[in-house]
Amino acid sequence: MLSKFLISKFIKNYQDINNKEVRDSYGYLGGSVGIVLNLVLFTTKLIIGIISNSIAITADAFNNLSDVASSVITILGFKLASKPADREHPFGHGRLEYISGLIVSFIVILVGFEFIKTSFDKIIHPSKVIFKLIPFILILASIGAKLWISRFNKIMGKAIKSSALEASSTDALSDVVSSSCVALSLLLSIWIDFPLDGYIGILVSLIIIYAGYSLIKKTMNPLLGEAPDIELVNGIRSKLLSFDHITGCHDLVIHNYGPGRCMGSIHAEVPCDMSIVKIHEIIDEAEKEISDEFSLYLVIHMDPINKTDKEVNASRLELLNILKSFSIIKSIHDFRIVGEGNHKNLIFDVVIDFDPKFSESDELKLQDDINIALKKSYPYYNAIMTIDRDYIGV
Repeated sequence: MLSKFLISKFIKNYQDINNKEVRDSYGYLGGSVGIVLNLVLFTTKLIIGIISNSIAITADAFNNLSDVASSVITILGFKLASKPADREHPFGHGRLEYISGLIVSFIVILVGFEFIKTSFDKIIHPSKVIFKLIPFILILASIGAKLWISRFNKIMGKAIKSSALEASSTDALSDVVSSSCVALSLLLSIWIDFPLDGYIGILVSLIIIYAGYSLIKKTMNPLLGEAPDIELVNGIRSKLLSFDHITGCHDLVIHNYGPGRCMGSIHAEVPCDMSIVKIHEIIDEAEKEISDEFSLYLVIHMDPINKTDKEVNASRLELLNILKSFSIIKSIHDFRIVGEGNHKNLIFDVVIDFDPKFSESDELKLQDDINIALKKSYPYYNAIMTIDRDYIGV
């Protein structure tokens, strides 16, 4: 309820998430709320840590201080990512949002390592943790606050598909776990004299480090070039096939230059005997409509397919029947026949699932096996094929 109130109160036209300014406002709001809340938590926990002589609480306090820096970096990331394209960066600066998330991840890990060292010192030189009701209640309150900020960032991150805000949500959730460990340390100190504080401080630090590692993996994926979202892939394919005279599509490639800044290319199968002017008009219309609907820049390559030649159709069916014995093969495309008389080449692309264990030598063997199987029934045919690996899995 509070999350929706803040979003509607501080973000004008908040439902128009495809609007660049609205999207930036989400990022600024998430960062600003994070700064205010984490400053309050840092101050509160630092005071509690000093009063109760707890290194675990103090470690947790400085973790909140690092979250303030993280929120500042998130705001800067959105600000810099919104810069328009220039000569050096023709597709804009959108990836800076991912880089800001990566910086936040490294800060989280750095804080974790720093407090492992502090916790070891506490184990070597222990001092008694004194349980006090008010500090304990304030720690529980901070857990509730972190649960809310995690949910708040998750809602906004999902709304605008921001890995930076979703990373902040994950970071806040890790704080919930670490603060819970601190609360447990305080509670157990009532009955146990053993210096648990340093050991729980190490546990808190390890949780922080793991959270940072997880965030690095998540923010690195779009920078390295992760596979596109399955819903986006299916949506583009379905929309493209809805246009007249486009009978198939394949080889979809999407490049991510930041949230809302994607460029894609796809091959569309069209009749080879159709007017090139007419099919070009259809392709132009498809490019524009799909680009507008899915907020990307799409380029469509035309693959002319012969649907009327009897020999081509018969040969394609014969080949498909032979390929049924190869379970690894998902489909074929770009099928055509080159040559005359008793020596003809069947040229086509074979689609197989992506498998890192399937090597180049395995590809060559697959090609040989297909040719052997083809020549048993049709000795005058020779298969010339290209192996396409399906990285998307649909």
